[in-house]
Amino acid sequence: MNDRQKLMKQIASLDFAIIELHIFLNTHPDDMVAAQKMDEYIEKSNKLRAEYEEKYGPIQSTDINSNQWAWISNPWPWDNEEGE
Repeated sequence: MNDRQKLMKQIASLDFAIIELHIFLNTHPDDMVAAQKMDEYIEKSNKLRAEYEEKYGPIQSTDINSNQWAWISNPWPWDNEEGE
């Protein structure tokens, strides 16, 4: 797994945890520990997204970038080596 893939995996893991905490907080709105943890994960995810976009370009085609076509830069998902 290369650095780009590791960074994307970290972002995906944090985003998954954020969604799960959000669902948990729907039924436990007074749980301040969970709310603080969600805020912490959001901050970490935002920092990693900024790092990713600085190094590799936007994650999604809708992300703001000075080059509107940067999101289509290589490698394409099918260009990765098998098993990655």
